[in-house]
Amino acid sequence: MKTIIERLKNGIITENPTFVLMLGMCPTLAVTTSAINGIGMGLSTTVVLALSNLIISILRKAIPDRVRMPAFIVIVASFVTIVQFLMEGFVPSLYASLGLYIPLIVVNCIILGRAESYASKNPPIASLFDGIGMGLGFTASITVIGLVREFLGAGTLFDKQVLPLADPANGVPGFTPISIFVMAPGAFFILAILVAVMKELRLRMEKKGKPLAASASVFNDEDCTVCPFADSCTGKAAVMQIESGQKKETPVKTETVKAEAAGEDTEEKAKEKVEEQTEALAKTPERSASQGNQKNAATKKTNAKKNNKGGKR
Repeated sequence: MKTIIERLKNGIITENPTFVLMLGMCPTLAVTTSAINGIGMGLSTTVVLALSNLIISILRKAIPDRVRMPAFIVIVASFVTIVQFLMEGFVPSLYASLGLYIPLIVVNCIILGRAESYASKNPPIASLFDGIGMGLGFTASITVIGLVREFLGAGTLFDKQVLPLADPANGVPGFTPISIFVMAPGAFFILAILVAVMKELRLRMEKKGKPLAASASVFNDEDCTVCPFADSCTGKAAVMQIESGQKKETPVKTETVKAEAAGEDTEEKAKEKVEEQTEALAKTPERSASQGNQKNAATKKTNAKKNNKGGKR
């Protein structure tokens, strides 16, 4: 029970995928023109995330490491297809509103990230609730963004008119919608404000001794603990593994040093060979000249002997 609560809290607050980890920005900015769109997109992603985490965790020991990412994508795509057909059949208006972003759930970095960093390494029940927690956190985030954008851009909440609209032609006072908030720039404005609020909350919790996860967009090169792929990362020359709060260098660094040393030795030997060849080439003309002089001297001696014999005759 403790693990379940911790997983739910982790996804909704501690590692909120939108405001803390800054993941899934494409649907966050594109479909949040209204709160209903946010709820629909969020719940669809939650279903896919929870079920894919469960299946991947169950099959984690059967999936070969070399093909794990293609296998994850196939599993996620299967659930996305099911969700897409259900939405098209039962809520066609929401399906039409979300459009292309439903099949794009397949490549959502939140789903693939949790599959790789958590579901493939943990038991099924914990993975299931990790997916539910992350999905609910994502749903809450984009619903709040949709609420603010809809309220400021149209004066409505859940497609119901809350603020009476102004009618300048008839002299009726009221609310004038700020149309930029239902356009693309408005999504960036609202997201920036809410991220700033989350940043302030993070700072206050750090002062209380309960720090939240660091943002995924600001990884520290010296600390890989905040990266979900730290255990499988091979992008650095020296891969650092975090065990018991201490960093230990893997044999990758030793092999790299040996390879560099071998490369230096090879370069030095190559330079020595080049120098030897240069010296040999420099000595070659001298040898050729000395051999030529010896041949000329022998020829002169032969001619002199012939002349002497001719004179005696």
